[in-house]
Amino acid sequence: MAADTREPSAPDSDDPIAVRRAKLEALRLRGEEPYKLRYDVDSRAAELVAAYAGLPDGEDTTDVVRVAGRVIAMRDQGKALFIVLRDGTGELQVFCRLNVLGEAGFAAAKDLDLGDWVGAEGTVLRTRRGELSVAPTSVVLLSKSLRPMPDKFHGLSDTETRYRQRYVDLIANAEVRETFAKRFAIIAAIRRFMDGQGYLEVETPMLHPIPGGATAKPFTTHHNALDMEFYLRIAPELYLKRLLVGGFERVYEINRSFRNEGISVRHNPEFTMLECYQAFADLRTMMALLEGMVRSISSEVLGSTTVTYQGVEVDLGAPWRRATMVELTSEAAGEDVSFSRSLEELRALCAKHEVPFEKSWGKGKLITELFEKLVERFLIQPTFVTDYPLETSPLARKKPDEPELTDRFELIVTGREIANAFSELVDPIDQRERFAAQMAAKDLGDEEAMGYDEDYLRAMEYGMPPAGGMGIGIDRLVMLLTDSASIRDVLLFPHLRPEA
Repeated sequence: MAADTREPSAPDSDDPIAVRRAKLEALRLRGEEPYKLRYDVDSRAAELVAAYAGLPDGEDTTDVVRVAGRVIAMRDQGKALFIVLRDGTGELQVFCRLNVLGEAGFAAAKDLDLGDWVGAEGTVLRTRRGELSVAPTSVVLLSKSLRPMPDKFHGLSDTETRYRQRYVDLIANAEVRETFAKRFAIIAAIRRFMDGQGYLEVETPMLHPIPGGATAKPFTTHHNALDMEFYLRIAPELYLKRLLVGGFERVYEINRSFRNEGISVRHNPEFTMLECYQAFADLRTMMALLEGMVRSISSEVLGSTTVTYQGVEVDLGAPWRRATMVELTSEAAGEDVSFSRSLEELRALCAKHEVPFEKSWGKGKLITELFEKLVERFLIQPTFVTDYPLETSPLARKKPDEPELTDRFELIVTGREIANAFSELVDPIDQRERFAAQMAAKDLGDEEAMGYDEDYLRAMEYGMPPAGGMGIGIDRLVMLLTDSASIRDVLLFPHLRPEA
């Protein structure tokens, strides 16, 4: 590129973005492209730190390496300039010297800004102060940063800005990078565990013609070519169970699901779940699978089965408690809360404990709401809560001796649901009746009721094997294992209100 002979415009020295834009303009006027196409890197920071761990202080080598990273610190000492680069593995010092780079090269290095992406080629050495460094013969600007980095002493602390500008949050806060590194390690560990248990990872549709697989309010969209409404999936359950009908005996999916509901420290409109189904299994199989999985992941990623969550120690290694919803709710209420009570008595209990309710709710829904108010948030150690009411479990198998209850559990840890599992309903006649009940609830205004999925019933009529199934909230599991108070802390880009 030929150099431009025009003079660069004078920047407003009080505006750091204007100063950086002026530097960008000056580079282009000199014929230098400030956004390079590529740079061939042959060494990463962590690799060099490990490879040269035994290099004595003050020792030079003749080993030439090419490194690249973001400038996160600079220290000018006259004829020497120390630049700290951060790449995806760690940080490394670049020790620039005037007599090696020459006046033009040294001046260009001094003109760099924090946040710039830089490549450097040179020899490895350890300074007399013990800092492993690259002494470059060339320093190349790879990408010019036009916005200043957050102040290194105060960082990026405003919560709203951190969530909205996650890219800056990741630059500024090492603990945030560590949280997400753990998240990805947890998901990778889940895959290894499930694969090791003989499960097959599958993919199912995210656009559903009928909302199903859970009770939740869906997002709707329109498919132009088919001229029909679709729903973003609220759960993959009914498609995964179709695969059991088709002959796959162990399947799982790590899936993105969507629910058009409120946003809170526990809820985001889109979230990540693991759902799995195993033929010839039941609720007890799912309990053993979940307990083994969480312990395995915790040991692999954290090195321990004891975690601290918001100042409270949680023991994932001890046998997990098992208790029924009715037992736990009766204990908390100080009186019997079961199906032996009349509808009026259960409504009175809800009123007593300030639990809002609808007149259309049956006993099962009222008991569930009482449980959520009186019990759930107080269950800190891992607890399998079993025997959920049929009314709130439209896809779970009935308990043979107690038809108002189902063979279902939820795992509650630190006051929040982590997983939900059933002995699956495989009777198509029973399932048809429950779909009809869901449609009746929808007609009465229940926006979360499931749709009537005739194709799923047809699949069941071909014969579904006995099965256990489970859904795990991966975001909440990551919250637990990374000591994160809000779901937004474990989502790279959580949903927020529009920026003002």
